[in-house]
Amino acid sequence: MKKSIFFLSLIFVFPFYSEAQVKVSSKDKINDSNTPLHLMKPEYNTPYGVTKPEEVKAILDRGLVLLENTTPPKVIDKVTKLEISDYSKIDKNSVLEKGTFRLTSYEWGVTYSAMLLVGQNTGDERYQKYDADRFKFLADVAPYFEKLQKEGIVEPQMRQVVHPEALDDAGAICSAMIKAQIAGVKFEGRPLIDRYIDYIMNKEYRLADGTFARNRPQHNTVWLDDMFMSLPAIANMGKLTGDTKYYDEAIKQIQLFKKRMWVPENNLFRHGWVEGMSEHPAFFWGRANGWAILTMTEVLDALPENYPGREEVLELLQAHIRGLAACQSGEGFWHQLLDRNDSYLETSATAIYTYCIAHAINKGWIDPLAYGPVAMLGWNAVSTKVNAAGEVEGTCVGTGMGFDPAFYYYRPVNKYAAHGYGPVLLAGGEMIRLLQNTHPKMNDSAVQFYQEEQKTDKPIFGIK
Repeated sequence: MKKSIFFLSLIFVFPFYSEAQVKVSSKDKINDSNTPLHLMKPEYNTPYGVTKPEEVKAILDRGLVLLENTTPPKVIDKVTKLEISDYSKIDKNSVLEKGTFRLTSYEWGVTYSAMLLVGQNTGDERYQKYDADRFKFLADVAPYFEKLQKEGIVEPQMRQVVHPEALDDAGAICSAMIKAQIAGVKFEGRPLIDRYIDYIMNKEYRLADGTFARNRPQHNTVWLDDMFMSLPAIANMGKLTGDTKYYDEAIKQIQLFKKRMWVPENNLFRHGWVEGMSEHPAFFWGRANGWAILTMTEVLDALPENYPGREEVLELLQAHIRGLAACQSGEGFWHQLLDRNDSYLETSATAIYTYCIAHAINKGWIDPLAYGPVAMLGWNAVSTKVNAAGEVEGTCVGTGMGFDPAFYYYRPVNKYAAHGYGPVLLAGGEMIRLLQNTHPKMNDSAVQFYQEEQKTDKPIFGIK
């Protein structure tokens, strides 16, 4: 009896219209009596709804083709422009051929990790081959450029590989190489990995308590970016070697960064912290918060289950996702400054958040019913920024640190900002897995995620 009353009440609240009732003469004015107004299609600026894995893959493939053609793994003679295939002939005139993007940058470390993920989640071997070709190339030429560097001859891209001098040189690409080795990608990468890790663990500047820091733009400045430029590599080194000192260091650093950078009132991280300041302004820069959540995601992936301190990292990730979800715009993007809606909508941060939220759902760390629609909306936004050539638009260029809003508001965006490509590949690769593992469905014009597949295409007004 109670069920009958419940469904009768739904009829009055959500009246069912026959097909005849929906048809309205062009001469009639649309009103509540002749049209189911609640079923009218909104005019969205960015796509809204449930995408399909094959649609996501098609977007990623455009990016893959572009990057295969614009990041050649070649050494050339800078005078003759001819390729040097016999690496024993590398000399003072030898340089890496310049593509659209650099093979050894931290941005490309993210891209290498993303290529590996897309290959794993789709079974498309081209993505892993992209990494294999370039990692083998870098490993093979490194000894020759290292010898030249000792003689005072420096090739700019290879300098980062043979003599890292900052976390930006080391962390992201080191982490990608470690994950590739764990996945079985064949290249002689261990000497490069060991050099990177030695720099991160033993040579990078730190505060007195051990927190990674820089003397830019002020003495003893902590950058939120440096979580990502160091900790995933450290945690993954623990996974590669089994040495728990790396796990312990990664967890310790997250706790140290949290102490200075986390703003619990917003569930967000400030971009920078300067030891000499009496007060610490909180500018919630989008991509820096992206580096932080990506760091926690990667560290959690690397840490063994039930490892001491892992639960605290997971709780911080969950709190950060709550804070980020509250900042998502109606267009699906996140803003350049997360809490300032008049700052522009930015692609790379949106893609990172989409990846991390989708990954957290796939791992069982957060509720798909609550956060699946957030990830879907984020991906739909990101998909509009990959043009027909596979280029990623709307990405903020490389950004230092400021303590006023104008600095962030007016950072340029550019389709050649390398920061956008890896995050877009990560987001798409993880969305494919999310779509395969969950049951998203449009219901009454809204994206919903269900625990079981819903086979009807009609509005669902009752779930058993």
